[in-house]
Amino acid sequence: MKEKQINRINPPELFDSASSGFTQVIVEEDENTKTVYVSGQTAWNSDKEMIGMGDLFVQVVESLRNLEKAVKTAELTLMDVHSIRIYIKESHIKDTDAVTLGLKEVFGKNLPCSTWVGVPALAVEDFLVEIEPSPITIFKFKSKGT
Repeated sequence: MKEKQINRINPPELFDSASSGFTQVIVEEDENTKTVYVSGQTAWNSDKEMIGMGDLFVQVVESLRNLEKAVKTAELTLMDVHSIRIYIKESHIKDTDAVTLGLKEVFGKNLPCSTWVGVPALAVEDFLVEIEPSPITIFKFKSKGT
């Protein structure tokens, strides 16, 4: 049995989270499974510039695009994301249309399960939303005779 391998990834398409004390993506893999953990994604670009200042819809879309970039580094797609938690700043919690439209814009008809949580604040004052996927586990199946 092979040892479990753990790969920590801070993709250049996302901001350098190591300077803030965390990793964007962790891939844990053994011969039977691959599990991918992704940090919560916000509307910062790779240079820590806010996209969609004050606009919840734009921040939802940008956060989901960052999530897409993160899972791509683990050779996955948004189709592999089955459940997300959406942390929404309390000042914008009633703007459900912005969140709904952002989810539909990015996921189309393949919407994940989701939990929406109103929070008093996020890590940066200008963040209106942070989106965190549940861990993604892929099972590797071997055909008989291999």
